[in-house]
Amino acid sequence: MDYISYLRSMVGHEKVIMNVAGALVFNEQGHVLLHLRTDNNKWGLPGGYMELGESITDTARREVFEETGLRLGKLKLFSVYSGPGNEKTLQSGDQVSLVQLWFTCTDFRGQLVIQNEESLDASFFPLDALPENLFESHYRVFKDLLSGEETPIIR
Repeated sequence: MDYISYLRSMVGHEKVIMNVAGALVFNEQGHVLLHLRTDNNKWGLPGGYMELGESITDTARREVFEETGLRLGKLKLFSVYSGPGNEKTLQSGDQVSLVQLWFTCTDFRGQLVIQNEESLDASFFPLDALPENLFESHYRVFKDLLSGEETPIIR
């Protein structure tokens, strides 16, 4: 049983704090990696929930690998999001208060996996030509990325 299932077996749908980590992975052309999610058919940054025993960077690396097949090297902290704007109720009815940590990465290896259990597609996109059907919570990450604000951004 994974950590989230274990936790939910004790608290049901009550609100819990969950840590999320992911990465803005850039190729040599400066294009960003997105994957088409199987859960909502929207394009998003690879990332997900932290498991017990992981560091936050381990979480980002594991999630990117699971969703895209790429193995990340050096990560740089880009942003941290927390607080009331990060509370939501998932489709399952589970309530969460998210602490999201996003990293940037240009150091990766491996073969891009186009389709798997978590992704219907994966591709690198120019920042000025992102797909229209982006995962809603990732708009803020891109807005901050394009703002030119000094990093890490903490909100």
